[in-house]
Order: sequence, then structure tokens, then C-alpha cells
Amino acid sequence: MSEREINPIIKQVLELGPPMLFFVAYLWMKDEVYTIGGTEYSGFIAAAGLFVPILLVSMAALWFLTGKLSRMQVFTAVMVIVFGGLTVWLNDERFFKIKTTLVYALFAGILGIGLLQGRSYLAWVMAEFLPMDDAGWMKLTKRLALFFATLAIANEVVWRTMSDDAWVKIETFGFPIAMFVFLWAQIMALQSHLIEDEDAETKAD
Repeated sequence: MSEREINPIIKQVLELGPPMLFFVAYLWMKDEVYTIGGTEYSGFIAAAGLFVPILLVSMAALWFLTGKLSRMQVFTAVMVIVFGGLTVWLNDERFFKIKTTLVYALFAGILGIGLLQGRSYLAWVMAEFLPMDDAGWMKLTKRLALFFATLAIANEVVWRTMSDDAWVKIETFGFPIAMFVFLWAQIMALQSHLIEDEDAETKAD
């Protein structure tokens, strides 16, 4: 199935909808205890369990409409399924919280391995959307690897020292906003490395 363009708003809803629904579900269910099959589950674990099918439905819709899922989306979905499943199966909310640490740590590790090889795996994934020279990609990859490592450490600090409410709010809003601000700042800082298709325009003239 070839990739197709869809309405950007629909795409954003499908990508951002699941974590927002998890946030709403948590607020609604956090003070309740649910008994299923003779086992009691906290509202947090029940909300985490609901998040898994919501994410799968969203990704299925995204794949059906666009014909493509990014490697990052697939990887994140696998992590959510595995650790969301462990959270419910073992009735232990720590697995769902640790999932965020592992996702960020693995992203940092993958980028770091590429850097040790003198390569930018980030360029391999994003070069089509952000034309930039090799020096720019290496700088961005180094900075993003450090940023992901910082987020992994931050998540460990947050879930181990703060309340469930604080973790859910930071997970849903804090980390994504930090990521957006970081990437925006890096794109601004790396303007001199961006490649403009001036040759194509010259030929057209």
C-alpha cells in the first residue's frame, strides 16, 4: 500500500488522541477500584489497560488512511503493548511508567550507536522531511541523543519521587512540550545547515 496524504488535522487527532484519552480516562478513573475476574485494579491500571486498545485502533486508522506508519510509531506501539500488558497482567503500575524511560533510553542508545559509527540514524529517518547537510545532521543527532537521555532520567526521577497525578500530567503534556520546544530551537539554531533546492530553481529559470 503506497503512502497517501490525509488532512493534517485528522493526522494530528490520530497521533495525539490516544495520550489525551489516557489522560481523560485517568482523571475519570483514578479514585476508583475495579474488580475484574476476582482481581482488584486501581484506576491508574484500568486507564493504562484502556490505553492499549485505543492506541492500536488509532494506529490502525492511521495506517488505513495513509498506507504507512513510521518506525518510531511502530516501536512505540510495541512498547505500549508489552508494558501496558505487563502492567495489567502483574497488576503493577510501575511497568507502565518505566515504559517511558525505556523508550527514551532506547532512542538515545540507537542514536548514540550511530554516532559511534560516524553516522546519523536520524538523517536516515528524517532527511526526506528536513533537508540538511551532514554536519547539521551530526550536530542534531548528538543533541537529540543527549536530550532523549535527559528525558529518560527525568522520567525516572518523576515517577519515583512524585505522585501519579504529577507523572500523568508530565507524561501527557510536559515531555511532549519539552520535545517540541527543543526541536524548534534546534531547527532555528541549525538554519545555516539547511539545504535549499536552489539548483532546481536555477535550472527551471
